[in-house]
Amino acid sequence: MKTFAKRLTGLAVAAALAAPATGFATNGYFGHGYSVKSKGLAGASSALPLDSLDAAVNPANMVFVGKRYDLGISLFSPRRSYTVEGAPNPPPAFGLVPGSVDSDSNYFLIPSFGANFMLNSKSSVGVSVYGNGGMNSDYPESAGMGGTFYAGQTGVDLSQLFVSGTYARKFAGGKASWGISAIVAYQQFEAKGVGSFAQFSSAPDSLSNNGKDSSTGFGGKFGLSGEVAKGLRLAASYQTKINMSEFDKYKGLFAEQGDFDIPATWTIGLAFNTTPKSTLTFDVQQIMYSDIKAIANPLLPNIQTALLGNDNGAGFGWEDMTIYKIGYQWATSELWTWRVGLSTGSAPIPDSEVLFNILAPATVENHVTFGFTRAVGKDMEFDISAMYAPNAEISGPNPLNGTPQKITLEMSQFELGFNWGWKF
Repeated sequence: MKTFAKRLTGLAVAAALAAPATGFATNGYFGHGYSVKSKGLAGASSALPLDSLDAAVNPANMVFVGKRYDLGISLFSPRRSYTVEGAPNPPPAFGLVPGSVDSDSNYFLIPSFGANFMLNSKSSVGVSVYGNGGMNSDYPESAGMGGTFYAGQTGVDLSQLFVSGTYARKFAGGKASWGISAIVAYQQFEAKGVGSFAQFSSAPDSLSNNGKDSSTGFGGKFGLSGEVAKGLRLAASYQTKINMSEFDKYKGLFAEQGDFDIPATWTIGLAFNTTPKSTLTFDVQQIMYSDIKAIANPLLPNIQTALLGNDNGAGFGWEDMTIYKIGYQWATSELWTWRVGLSTGSAPIPDSEVLFNILAPATVENHVTFGFTRAVGKDMEFDISAMYAPNAEISGPNPLNGTPQKITLEMSQFELGFNWGWKF
C-alpha cells in the first residue's frame, strides 16, 4: 500500500507539472478557489478545513483534514472579446480597426493534486499542486488588417504552477493551528502579434513570437486558524511575493528586462457553524498586483518616457484587487454534502488601460458557484463543483490614436470541476 501511495503521488505531481494550468482568469489571473470543494464555496474556505489542497488557501487547515489524497481536474471556459469604435488615424498614431473580435481557444483542462499525512495527532505534512493563469488571449490573424496590432495572430498565454510543501501543527488544546508552506513556482509565457510595438522596445528581438519561455521561483505561505467562540473559527494567511527568474525571450516586453514576479496575497476569514451540519463562511482576499512592475506600470506616460522592457517600461496598469467571498455548506446525510458560494471584487484594469489589456482582458468581477460531495464507502468521496461568471465589460479610450477611439473588453466564464478523494 505504501509503494502504491508513493507511485500515485509521483505520477500525479508529474502529470500536473507536464500540464500547467492555462487560461485560468478569474480574479485577475488568480483562481477563485483551488480545490474542487473550495471552488464550490467560491473560494471562501480559509477558516474551513476541506481537503489536502487547503494549503493553497491556508496551510494551517492541513492538520485538520487527516490522511488523504485528492486528485482533481477542471474544465474551464473563458469567453473573451473586444470591440473597437471610432475611426483609426494614420501613423504615427496607433489606431485599431473598428469592429468586434472574439478570442479563440475557449476550453482548458486544469489539474490539481494534494496529499496529506499525519505525523501524530497534533501535526501533519503535505504536498499540494495547483495552478494560476489567465493572461490569455488568442485573436485570429483575420482580425483587423492582418491581426489586432497588425502583426499577425495576436495574444498572450501565461500559466503558473505551484508545488507547496506544508507543515501544520495544532495548539491551544487542539482548538487552533498554524501552518507554513514552502512554495516552488514554475511559469510559462508566450506572446504573439505584438511586434508592431518594436519601435517602443528596448529589445525588439525579445518582444514577440519567440515561442514559450519559462521561469522558476520560490516563496512561502503562512497561516493561522482557531476557534474564537463556540462554533466560530477565525483564520488568516499570507503568501509572500514570489521572485521569479526572468523571461529572457520577452525581456523587450515586460518591465525590468522580462521580470514577472508573482504578487503577495493575504486572506482573512470566518467559518460559523449555523447548525451541527451546516457552516457559513466568509473570506476577504487581497492581491497586490501593484507591486509587480510588469503588471502595474501604466501605458501612459510610460510608453512615452521609457522603452518596453526597461524598469519603467509600460505594462498593463493593473491595480490591487480585493475580493469578498461568501459560502454555505450543509450535509443532508452521511453521504451527501452540498455547497454554494458567491464572490465579488472590482476588476484590476482601469478604464485608461484597455489598449494593452486586449491581450489580458481580466474583466470578470463576480462568480456564482455550486458543488457537492458524495461519499463512496468509508474511505472515498467524489466532489463536483460548477462556476459561472457573468459577462463583464470595461470600456475606455485608445490613448495612442490621437482622437477618440473607444475600446470595450468583455469576458464571461464557466467551469466544471471533478475531484476524487481517498482517506487512508
